[in-house]
Amino acid sequence: MPETGVSRAQHADISNATAGTGTGWDAGGGPAATAATRRTALLVTLVLGGLTALPPLSMDMYLPALPAVTDALHAPAATVQLTLTACLAGMALGQVVVGPMSDRWGRRRPLLLGMAVYVLATAICVFAPTVELLIGFRLLQGLAGAAGIVIARAVVRDLYDGVEMARFFSTLMLISGVAPIVAPLIGGQVLRFTDWRGIFAVLTVVGIVLTLVVWKWLHETLPPEERHTGGIGDALRTMRGLLGDRVFTGYMIAGSLAFAALFAYVSASPFVVQEIYGASPQTFSLLFGINSIGLITVGQINGKLLVGRVSLDKALGFGLGVIVLAAGALLLMTSGVFGEVGLIPVAAGLFVLMSAMGLAMPNTNAQALMRTKHAAGSASALLGTSSFLIGAAASPLVGITGEETAVPMAVVQVVCAVGAMACFLVLCRPWQRQS
Repeated sequence: MPETGVSRAQHADISNATAGTGTGWDAGGGPAATAATRRTALLVTLVLGGLTALPPLSMDMYLPALPAVTDALHAPAATVQLTLTACLAGMALGQVVVGPMSDRWGRRRPLLLGMAVYVLATAICVFAPTVELLIGFRLLQGLAGAAGIVIARAVVRDLYDGVEMARFFSTLMLISGVAPIVAPLIGGQVLRFTDWRGIFAVLTVVGIVLTLVVWKWLHETLPPEERHTGGIGDALRTMRGLLGDRVFTGYMIAGSLAFAALFAYVSASPFVVQEIYGASPQTFSLLFGINSIGLITVGQINGKLLVGRVSLDKALGFGLGVIVLAAGALLLMTSGVFGEVGLIPVAAGLFVLMSAMGLAMPNTNAQALMRTKHAAGSASALLGTSSFLIGAAASPLVGITGEETAVPMAVVQVVCAVGAMACFLVLCRPWQRQS
């Protein structure tokens, strides 16, 4: 695959074809070339979807094994949850490095380097003899996996703008949303035939396949003339300028807090569902998949029906409001206000919370990136770093009182949801702008 940039005409063709807004004829006047463009657009969509799916795949496939890891490595639940925190923190810190690199050297080379290191780190996790070493290797896995997250968003910003960008983020949510559905199911089935180390072996194979796909099919999308030529100082000045934009920062923090509420569920749910409510790993995987279907469905309603008809800010505000209500209901249920509550009501509350993320996540990303065409890589890095750092901070808090209660999970979700709504209203001030 050549390292040269894709022309702006190619960008327009890919954008039109993927969004379905093309005329059916290319500059050459024939439908065959347009069909080829659409095939290229589909490949780009699938590759970016795969890169976006890799983080939830790395996290969620491992979730059913958390109780087994506590037994195998003779470590407390709170310590084993740090394997999630380490991976998440690595993904956060890695984006700060990879984002500016992709603005300077293009998207393709940093991505391939990151994928290669991800494969190596994941393979090492297979053989980790202690929980401390597993935490360290998961940190390296996250640092390398950050390349796929940040560069996928930057490529979307290279190719799209405005409403089409919001629609494409919803499309990516559909593709990447398959990972949270399939990953726990695969993880649960892998545990039927082997132990938790087999999960990392499967992830290693997935990483190898995705690396080969990127190497063969993903073109460079940032032309050389649009790359930043400065060093670290220039990158830091760019990020400082982005953070000085009150509205960008508002969307960034609101989206990060919403993600933290989601990750509190991701981190705590294996213990809540399996240890507190006595469900099997397979039942947990099924419930997790149902919640992911809700997120995907609402994300597609956002992209296919709401975008272009309802302002992004209105859809975002509604989504954040539902998250606040769902988190509040979960806190009331888990704290015993309604008496002894079984798994089904709690699962219903988690389903509503997860589904509303389909409005919050794509719209915060789209609104923030619309303001940053000049530095999409750095902006994408800040968005990802903020989300993963806040999510990593929330993760250990959900298990702070042990495995006997789900109240800490609900408290973290309420605090994060209310904080996200406050940032949206105070910093973004949607009533002052049109989306």
